[in-house]
Amino acid sequence: MHRPIAAIALFLGLTAPVLAEEFRWAETTDPQTMDPHAVNSTPVLGFLNNVYEGLVRRDRDMKIEPALAVSWEPIGAGEGWRFVLRQGVKFHDGSDFTAEDVLFSYERASSEQADTASWFAPVSEVRVVDEHTVDIMTTSPNPIFPDSIANWMILDSGWAEANNAARPDKEAGNHATLNANGTGPFRVTAREPGLRTVLEPFDGWWDEATHNITRAELTPIQNPATAVAALLSGDIDFINPVPIQDTERLKQNPDVKVIQGIEARVIMLGFPHEAGALKFSDEVSDANPFADPRVRQAVAHAINVPAILQTIMRGNAEEVSQLVSPAMRGYSDAHAARPAYDPEQARALLAEAGYPDGFSFGLKCTNDRYLNDESVCQGITGMLAQVGLRAKLDAMPVQNYWPELRADNFDMFLLGWSPGTFDAEHPIRFLVATPDEEAKLGSWNFGGYSSARIDELLPLIQSEIDETKRQAMLDEVAGIVQDDMAYVPLYVQPLIWGAKANIDLTQRPDNFFILRWVTVN
Repeated sequence: MHRPIAAIALFLGLTAPVLAEEFRWAETTDPQTMDPHAVNSTPVLGFLNNVYEGLVRRDRDMKIEPALAVSWEPIGAGEGWRFVLRQGVKFHDGSDFTAEDVLFSYERASSEQADTASWFAPVSEVRVVDEHTVDIMTTSPNPIFPDSIANWMILDSGWAEANNAARPDKEAGNHATLNANGTGPFRVTAREPGLRTVLEPFDGWWDEATHNITRAELTPIQNPATAVAALLSGDIDFINPVPIQDTERLKQNPDVKVIQGIEARVIMLGFPHEAGALKFSDEVSDANPFADPRVRQAVAHAINVPAILQTIMRGNAEEVSQLVSPAMRGYSDAHAARPAYDPEQARALLAEAGYPDGFSFGLKCTNDRYLNDESVCQGITGMLAQVGLRAKLDAMPVQNYWPELRADNFDMFLLGWSPGTFDAEHPIRFLVATPDEEAKLGSWNFGGYSSARIDELLPLIQSEIDETKRQAMLDEVAGIVQDDMAYVPLYVQPLIWGAKANIDLTQRPDNFFILRWVTVN
């Protein structure tokens, strides 16, 4: 069943821009890179949406609208999509935007070096029709394709090639890691990783500015108390997130405002499905208990999600049963119930799987990526210990975290996922499909989960136009993922932003902070 996202975005103060102002904001996580194809994460893509643009973009209500393409239409009987490009667009260095930049950006973003390759799994070819027209051919009819590329950002082919950045390099980095040359409303004028990133308006932007910012500076502040203090002192105009424990206090302060919503992001636990053995266990060194679905089900029954939401999240989150929230297109009403908190059932499942006394293992977690992430992992560690699952918690900054997961250096891990298309197909493609670099599938399926039936259904889901038939397939996938307990979904993360009282802005459920909608009054 399609569930519209209407009215999720919150726009504060729909007023005309006033006197131009500088704007300073703080986030917990610094963007890992300035390369939009190197790291597929919200801190990177959310920030770079202010600098780079795609063929399409999302408006305040998450609806798709024209950006570098002015129109698009299906080709034939579902062979692909034709995009008519906007003319007169300039990159920040003054270069013209043309169809060749789209072709180059497809080849770059879909390459094996890119973290965005899975976005292009349905694409068979990109053809330049003329300077302002491109055809993106798909392997089968793909009705949601325009939605799926809202965060695919276009690079200037000449700039990238001249600076030896024709392909992304997420390991060593290259010129595009620290520098940017987009077509967006803001250009990067200073980049000091971990310290500050400065943006200034791009005078040559093709669209009409709806902000009054003359200079914007992002400062990463990992300590929540420090961020709140900076907001209250006036040193910072906006912080994301507001610590849950400070929300009510800030609401009472007339000098600041708290903007609350529910993010599209599902927080979950993942497992090393294809590993032959645990890496951090004191008792089990020659086997992988998490390869047994009964053990994964035991984990689900051992975690008291309502207690986490009440104590750690202070009632500001919603429990979830699937890899998408009920607000997403394709959510399965048939699988709305999540595993009940049942420690006895968890112990029985462990005994049935051959681990009556449980076992120790390593739990990897971030400490600066998701709201209260380390505290949540600490709570989970205590709950698992009650059924004999003794977790050794290793919490770390996100910049160190992704390399650990990509190196399979975990026994269990925390993950948050926000579907870029706001459709249930998205996490299936990235998190559940059997990893296949050539087919560009499963690029974030760190544990190597695999289901032949899901792999069979995915291309059918991607091409099915009939909503009833498509939903039936999505229901089947949701059931398989639940039965296998491929992941343990926990809750939908809340959005809690804080701003000075004179700041008007828009909060979207993808947690992207869009500067072009900011007004300093």
